[in-house]
Amino acid sequence: MARRIVEFEELQAAAIEQGERGANLGHVLGRYNGAKARLRLRRCDHAVEFSLPEAGKNEIRRVPLYKDPLSDMEYFFTVLPLEYLHHDDRINPRSIGANIRGLIEEFLKKRPQLHVGLAWWSPDTDGCGPVKVFDGQHKAAAQIMLGMKELPVRVFVEPDTDVLLHANTNAGSTLRQVAFDAAVMRHLGSSLFTERVRQYQEMKGLPPNNYSFSEKDLVAFFRGEHRDMLRYIIDAVCDSITHNKDNSLLEFVEWAGKGADRPLSYSAIARTFFREFIYKKALETPIDEGMERGENPRVLEREQMVKLMCLFSEVFFVGKWDPEIGGRKLEYRVQKGDPIPETHLRAWRIAREEILANVLEWVRLVIEHYNAWTGRKIDRDRLLHYKLPEDLWRRISNFLTKLAGLPCWIDKNLSITVFGAKQNLDFWKKVFSTGSTPAGVRVLAQPLDLQAMIQD
Repeated sequence: MARRIVEFEELQAAAIEQGERGANLGHVLGRYNGAKARLRLRRCDHAVEFSLPEAGKNEIRRVPLYKDPLSDMEYFFTVLPLEYLHHDDRINPRSIGANIRGLIEEFLKKRPQLHVGLAWWSPDTDGCGPVKVFDGQHKAAAQIMLGMKELPVRVFVEPDTDVLLHANTNAGSTLRQVAFDAAVMRHLGSSLFTERVRQYQEMKGLPPNNYSFSEKDLVAFFRGEHRDMLRYIIDAVCDSITHNKDNSLLEFVEWAGKGADRPLSYSAIARTFFREFIYKKALETPIDEGMERGENPRVLEREQMVKLMCLFSEVFFVGKWDPEIGGRKLEYRVQKGDPIPETHLRAWRIAREEILANVLEWVRLVIEHYNAWTGRKIDRDRLLHYKLPEDLWRRISNFLTKLAGLPCWIDKNLSITVFGAKQNLDFWKKVFSTGSTPAGVRVLAQPLDLQAMIQD
């Protein structure tokens, strides 16, 4: 078990170094000589025939071909060598979490796999195609790491992959069959938005490079899934932000749930940065409007959100958060007298969702104050759809830097009273506006003074 876990941690580290969120089935297959061959199928009556020469199995195999009368999809069951299995990172973009340890333990105890992996196959122009696994990657990875050379799969033959994508997305959201984390759901929604754009272009007879239609046009066209389309649009924006390799804040985000190795969770990012600044409605302007001039509202929104997140990480996390110390029972360790660096303690406290949400409300005030001061009239719901001047960015930087300098973030005496338990949003709204908690405990020497905090 220890050897397998160390091996998996090596895969995780290598994947993160490559700019990915963590290892997935593709990384495991790559380490164990998998994902090398493509399969050629021959239909005959109600069966398919194939051979596996890349795995040294030249005999012809014949298996029944079934048809699902509800979805109208054809599929077969078989056992395939690792050489013929590939990971589908479009339908299943999840990374493998630490819970793989439990699956490895299960299989070590000789307990069987209860649910076979799901895959699909479609031929390319030469008649061959990869068998892409889109469900069951954790079980597959655990067995591969224990030495399995082939795995059982249910393979859909030439399916509509959009339908599979929808089914897999619903399994992790509305139906709750699989516990998808929020980041994965955003990524799936982003994929569906891209598909809807392509479908709209095809149905309207537009070339692939024509984006003269608006988000509102898409919502109206796919009116049968009005709410879903709005979600896909927002998911596409958020996903482009969290997949931006220049976003230094992502290094400090725990993607699968709430952990203690990193100060932030993805859900906290969604409920603070995204909730405060992402525009939640469909735009009426063409998707490509202002692109050549660098004034496209959604592009500006993405770029400026990344810039804001990078600025936040530079002030509070980069060179300050120590992953070796982490955040597990951190306030308790402070109370015991453990030597916790002040910068690390500040990073942990500022990342608390109820605090972060209030901080970003004040960042919004900085932006709105500047717009009022300069006489710039803009839609306050779309603050990042307009290019923020460098002078304003300097003010935001000043505000965050002076906020980081407040003594409360490193005051270890507040570990029991103020930071000992999770507080609500109104608690910190009161602290920032009055300097004291609702119970009268003094946290700040004086209330936050916006004018003083934005000055050089």
